[in-house]
Amino acid sequence: MTSPSAKKLALVVALASGLLFASAQLQFGQQSAQQAGQGAAAAPGGRGGRGPDPRIQQRTYTFKDTNEEMPYAVFVSSKVSKDKKAPLIVALHGLGGNQNTMLGAGALQLAEEGGYIMLGVMGYNSSGWYGAPAGMAAGTGGAAGGVNGLGGGRGGAGGGRGAGPGAGPGAGAGRGAGGPGGGGRGAAPTTLGTPNEVSQRSEKETMTVFEMIKKEFNVDENRTYLMGHSMGGAGTIYLGVKYASIWAAIGAEAPATAPAGINPTNYPLTPAKNVPMIIVQGDMDELVPVTGTRLWIDQMKELNMTYQYVEVPGGTHGSVLTTGAPDIFAFFAKHTKATR
Repeated sequence: MTSPSAKKLALVVALASGLLFASAQLQFGQQSAQQAGQGAAAAPGGRGGRGPDPRIQQRTYTFKDTNEEMPYAVFVSSKVSKDKKAPLIVALHGLGGNQNTMLGAGALQLAEEGGYIMLGVMGYNSSGWYGAPAGMAAGTGGAAGGVNGLGGGRGGAGGGRGAGPGAGPGAGAGRGAGGPGGGGRGAAPTTLGTPNEVSQRSEKETMTVFEMIKKEFNVDENRTYLMGHSMGGAGTIYLGVKYASIWAAIGAEAPATAPAGINPTNYPLTPAKNVPMIIVQGDMDELVPVTGTRLWIDQMKELNMTYQYVEVPGGTHGSVLTTGAPDIFAFFAKHTKATR
């Protein structure tokens, strides 16, 4: 017999996946354009529009796995000095975004005031999912091309190069919510799927840039944080759990974990139960249902984790990208690895 909690999870995943698949081409395309304006999309891999904040360093390096030039963005607070360890925030953009998306003016001001180094990664391309198995997939019916590489077909993200360098064949494999091993269309996956090649590269590229920054700057390993929005929010949970020993705290805004192919059942927070976490979620989010995010909060409670949940009345999927930053930065300021 299926338990009530399993039924609830299956319903949430089916709802989330249906909303995302049906509206991906239009709504994510619109959202990406809005994000690009906030984060300044004229940087390498961008789509034009307002130029990047001059305080952001626009950089590239050669990703050895594919021999491609990958962009990344770095902001360094004026309070950072070589002779003193500085806190670092790794920021993961949403689907269709780029390395500048999370480095909007509000975030930069908070990073300046807090004395942070802030790293905006590409994550290999605009739809890589940072290593998650990505149930929002290029499976049955996924049409090639579309907005930023998003397919207009039933399968979700399709082929085409998309917005980012090397953007390849969509975000994952398999039909519906579960991805590989996901139990079919609309079912909540009870086992973790296998990331496809693009997703695997996304994780490796993200961690490669992270290691580069640690070698370049005098980074405080007790104050190293991870944050992201939407696809990046899902990536934050995925990488936050997988590399739990690295992070002092993690923060996710509207985490799109259902299309990422992860949920509290197949990817429990247990390995990261000692990592403080904050989630900011709008209760009117049109793409990531609030009911799915609450399941993660339920598990945080069960594990007796240090956490904060900010549910924004009337908040939408795009609005929390801006409004969530102050809460996340304030949460990070309270937590270090040395004090837990």
